[in-house]
Amino acid sequence: MKAITYSEYGNPDVLEYGDQPMPKVGPGMVLVKVKAAAVNPVDWKIMAGGLDQVMDLQFPAIPGWDVAGVVESVGIDSRQFQPGDEVIAYGRKDYVHGGSFAEYIALPERVLAKKPAALDWNESAGLPLAGLTAYQVLNRLGLKSGETVLIHGGSGGVGSLGIQIAVAMGASVIATASEKNHEFLRSLGAEPVAYGDGLADRVRALRPDGVEVVADFVGGNLDATLAVLADGGRHASIADSEVEEHGGEWMWVSPVGSDLQELADLADSGKLRVEVAEVFPLDKAADAFRSNMEGHTRGKIVVSVDQDS
Repeated sequence: MKAITYSEYGNPDVLEYGDQPMPKVGPGMVLVKVKAAAVNPVDWKIMAGGLDQVMDLQFPAIPGWDVAGVVESVGIDSRQFQPGDEVIAYGRKDYVHGGSFAEYIALPERVLAKKPAALDWNESAGLPLAGLTAYQVLNRLGLKSGETVLIHGGSGGVGSLGIQIAVAMGASVIATASEKNHEFLRSLGAEPVAYGDGLADRVRALRPDGVEVVADFVGGNLDATLAVLADGGRHASIADSEVEEHGGEWMWVSPVGSDLQELADLADSGKLRVEVAEVFPLDKAADAFRSNMEGHTRGKIVVSVDQDS
């Protein structure tokens, strides 16, 4: 099969396009023919060696954890899915090796969910990691209907999905973004505020008594978070471990298929859409990584693998 690999840590220049062995499909596993895979910052951070102290990696490594595709075959005692099923997954494994930037990927069936019919392949590929991150953070924080949540980084992949999930939960949402993205945030159901100096004052102008929940999806916002949090409020970050020293939660997303199915169902009910910023072919995955590394993209960057068949 064709795949993108790297055999040493580095920048996108270390990525190579070529032939790799087909993945083995063990008990409880599913082989997926990849239609699309989304790029996430964690992909190039791992590639640069940034998680070397946290996760084992086997070279040559195929990057990528987000995938949308069709079940090709199933392993022994795999009963949840059948060949031909359209699926999505956040395919993080115990070590980095066989990722989604390839024509095929083998995954434990427990991480899979049915592809939402309302989303195309590229949109579906952009849902798992970002959607699960937002969903699990908001659930861990116990967001309730009628509460207000401040979302830092509302126009990004995680933040834009977090807004929609929070709205579906019945919450009011304030979200930060640059002014050029404020209309986009309004279209998702959020009250936009500009990030940067004076953020806490702008949030307090909207909610003088503070907000019950803060979800930080970009990092570097602890002071503003603490300044706007109401008494007894809850907060979490996916990018700043320092929140733990101030009563917050530092979180990492988990590959839970049942959670992902909840998100797919939200999409099919018209309550969740995925913004796709750019689409690259598999052999141009290095350019997709470079675009993601620029850090100013609204929505997801996706690699299209095989959507003709």
